[in-house]
Amino acid sequence: MTAAPRTRVQRRPVHGVVLLDKPIGLSSNQALQKVKWLLRAEKAGHTGTLDPLATGVLPLCFGAATKFSQLHLDADKAYVATLRLGQTTTTGDAEGELLDECAVQTDDAALAAVLQRFLGEQDQMPPMYSALKKDGKPLYEYARAGITVERPVRRITVSRLERLPVPDEILQQHPAGSVIRIHASVSKGSYIRTLAEDIGQALGCGAHLIGLRRVQTGVFDLTHCVTLEALEAMPPEQRLQLLQPVDILLQGHSPVMLGAEDAARFLTGLRRRGSWPDMPLVAVYGPAPDCPAPFKPPDRVLLGTAHVQAGHLIPVRLLSPLDIQQMLAQASDAAS
Repeated sequence: MTAAPRTRVQRRPVHGVVLLDKPIGLSSNQALQKVKWLLRAEKAGHTGTLDPLATGVLPLCFGAATKFSQLHLDADKAYVATLRLGQTTTTGDAEGELLDECAVQTDDAALAAVLQRFLGEQDQMPPMYSALKKDGKPLYEYARAGITVERPVRRITVSRLERLPVPDEILQQHPAGSVIRIHASVSKGSYIRTLAEDIGQALGCGAHLIGLRRVQTGVFDLTHCVTLEALEAMPPEQRLQLLQPVDILLQGHSPVMLGAEDAARFLTGLRRRGSWPDMPLVAVYGPAPDCPAPFKPPDRVLLGTAHVQAGHLIPVRLLSPLDIQQMLAQASDAAS
């Protein structure tokens, strides 16, 4: 019997940001592709990798938002991490093979002292099981082949490291005193698996991650997020209404509004001159073009990003006129 041909999904321009609560078991890219398919979007990207073991906040960018996704890679992040003390693994988490096991002999005071030691600026060695590349090849490929390569240490900052209660269902699965849970707020480029291993080493018993949930990235936290299960259950038009505007990624940028003539020239990449003070991060807006009735266009539309130096507004990343037209059409469809 011949299998029925697969229905081809008709892609469309979609612009904005979906704040996803990534489920366990999916890579960041797998989660992205599922949401991209649900939205029938043409172009998509994410703002930082979460391991399949990890869950939580994952901003997904569509269309014009992908032009600014790199900005969010630099955002500070916060995690709730669950550590199994007394065991080390090849990967630093529960997906790896057991390397060593020893008795856990620590108390609350010793643990509090160790957590205090890991606050502040410090050097961290990225793990071999990571997507960082060496000579064009991800480190995890070397690790799977049993090869350890040199990699530069990173300067990171741990701004918060607080012990949390462990849920009863997790405590019941492990020996008494062998599981701890922590809230960790860290700077960009920090590896919580490595932090867990380093805490275990400082305690003298070793440790690895058995659970990781990202609870915040930049200004986004779990209260802003939607689950993949909820997205799948929605009708298509409701999914589009969940899209956050592109400029949600530009929080921290100073807004500058241009008139129609300057806006048109700015969109071609030309500098504009004005009385603005020097500013490193600027979100540039202009008047919305005329739209068919009855849709009332917004008071302003995003044109791109820039910086100001000596009175010159210098373009950095620009939207195209087509991007702007499609974003207005999308807003019109959502309002109808």
